[in-house]
Formats: sequence, C-alpha cells, structure tokens
Amino acid sequence: MTQEQKKTVLVIEDERPLLEAIKAKLISSGFEVVTARTTEEGLNFLKDGVNIDVIWLDHYLLGSETGLDLVAILKKEESKWRNIPIFVVSNTASPEKVQSYMHLGVDKYYTKSDFRLDQIIGDIKQFLSTKNTE
Repeated sequence: MTQEQKKTVLVIEDERPLLEAIKAKLISSGFEVVTARTTEEGLNFLKDGVNIDVIWLDHYLLGSETGLDLVAILKKEESKWRNIPIFVVSNTASPEKVQSYMHLGVDKYYTKSDFRLDQIIGDIKQFLSTKNTE
C-alpha cells in the first residue's frame, strides 16, 4: 500500500447532522468515508469486503445494539477485523463504559463534548502514520 492511497474511515453514528459533519470534515482532511447508523450497517460494509482502515464509532446507535456490541464482535479472537483500529466518540463517558471499551481493545475513547472534530481527525492521522511506519 502506498502513502498516496487514501485511508478509508467507517463512521458509525446515529445522529444524521453529526454524521454528515464528520464525513465532510474527514473528506476535506483527505480520507475516503463510508457511513452507517447501525451496527448492522457497519458490519455489512466489512462483510462486503470494503477495505476499512479505521472505525469512528458512537456508543448509542439506531437499532437495539450499541457500539460496545459491535466492538465485542470485531475484537473476537477469530474475527478477521480484530486489528482494525477503533476510535469511540461518544457522549457517554461513565468510567465503567470507557473501561469496557478499553478492555475490549479500542484504540481511543473520546467524549464528544471535550474534543473538536479536527482534534480527533488529527489523532487518527497520527495513529495511522505511526502504524504505517511500524
């Protein structure tokens, strides 16, 4: 994979206006973006073979499953997606919830009210560039 190839971010967020804002900001920052509003839609992109470099994930989503349910599926030992970096961006920041996500192996947890989109995108870019040099 060459450095010139755009990285693809799967954004899973239930609030459509926020989803569109995240998508626009990621695209303007040089990423390809696919979006989903449920864990099922997100999983379908992966099952369909879409090459995802990183997942931007909210906790509360449309449908009955949360972001935590999706992480549990993706991080299973036999999962072919367990090495995809996951950045959780949520309004839910109870210590127990954060601990649950981190225990399952997410790479970073952000509370929406504490970070601007460009800060999170900067962290994702830095994470991916560090990962590519390892």
